[in-house]
Amino acid sequence: MRILLIVDCYYPSTKSGAKLVHDLGVEMNRQGHQVTVLTPSEHNLSDLELTSEDELLVVRVRNGQLKGAPKIQRGLREASLSETLWNRGVDFFRANPQDLIVFYSPTIFFGELVGKLKEMWNCPAYLVLRDIFPQWAVDAGVMSKGPAYHFFRWKEFEQYKVADVIGVQSPANLEYFAEHAPDENFNLEVLYNWTAPDEAPKPSQAHRNQLGLQDKVVFFYGGNIGVAQDMDNIVRLAAHLQQEPRAHFLLVGEGSEVPRLKTLIDELGLTNIQIQPAVGQKEYLEMLAEFDVGLMSLDRRLRTQNFPGKLLGYMSCGKPLLCSINPGNDLKEMVERHEAGLCSINGEDELFGANALALARDELLRRRLGRNSRRLLDRYFSVSSITRQILSHFTVAAAREYVTESEPELGLGMSWKVS
Repeated sequence: MRILLIVDCYYPSTKSGAKLVHDLGVEMNRQGHQVTVLTPSEHNLSDLELTSEDELLVVRVRNGQLKGAPKIQRGLREASLSETLWNRGVDFFRANPQDLIVFYSPTIFFGELVGKLKEMWNCPAYLVLRDIFPQWAVDAGVMSKGPAYHFFRWKEFEQYKVADVIGVQSPANLEYFAEHAPDENFNLEVLYNWTAPDEAPKPSQAHRNQLGLQDKVVFFYGGNIGVAQDMDNIVRLAAHLQQEPRAHFLLVGEGSEVPRLKTLIDELGLTNIQIQPAVGQKEYLEMLAEFDVGLMSLDRRLRTQNFPGKLLGYMSCGKPLLCSINPGNDLKEMVERHEAGLCSINGEDELFGANALALARDELLRRRLGRNSRRLLDRYFSVSSITRQILSHFTVAAAREYVTESEPELGLGMSWKVS
């Protein structure tokens, strides 16, 4: 099959979506398909730039900065994404028809483009839905149900309606559709995040030495530093463990909250937490291999559930997980059942602190949970299985392979459908 993957950021970005789409494309290519990646780029000198990367054709379309741009500018640019990609890529689209479109959300603004491409090529589309927006913004208190919300809501449903199948992150996400779209006949299934479980880089001391973290147990957070993550939660944790000499918190990434958090850390006089800029994927994996614990936080007000892509990187490197998540998130049961880390609900500050302290003080605990973390990844989050799950809707061969390998435990590896 000729498959087009559409994503709003791609390598060299360190965003989890970039890696997820890259790994998916490489695996689709390995399984015998011809794969093209379409993505906007702020670095283009021309409207359209084509490169061959890891045997994938990558089509970058010139566009203004999205990630890290001021909110109004970013909103306007995202809202015009479909129009920009269509106008600057239409000649390429006409000359290169595809058999299947797989598009990734966030962003919610690919619906119009996918609709035009489906009509042009007479092909189906699969939506990989990783972020239910604008609902999470309402839950987190950063958006009211005013005109902007209703516009975003319209664009959200536009992408659902052009998708032949929608893959959500968690069984709990199905409840969102049951509540918010009871009359729609969307074809839904659970599609967990994935990774290519390659051998992790060999850890060194380079970054520890560079950052002055020798003899520290480093709790590493990598990825978006924004509102949905409630990074104040991690700052509170650092303050709670300020007197524990072994614990240090390292946040690596970019996002809207970075300037405010740096100011807050300075005001509190915290010396056991620091924020570093985003790095390239190779350096990111080197850092992750070198440090000790994979750290994540989700705002407790979120009602939509997810499995953050950053966890797969942590698990790939065999890191124990320290998680503070929103109530009702399926992730807690999964991590605890497989003893891959320690979980608490955001707001349970004492338990979050106690879990961090246990990991800081007990190397054997870190090793045991880290081994289990990698086993969990290998068993349930293989990109090869995910690829067959997606393609099972569109090819007979993939459907046969996927049905054979599916397992019912916790819904992992299964296709949960609502139609």
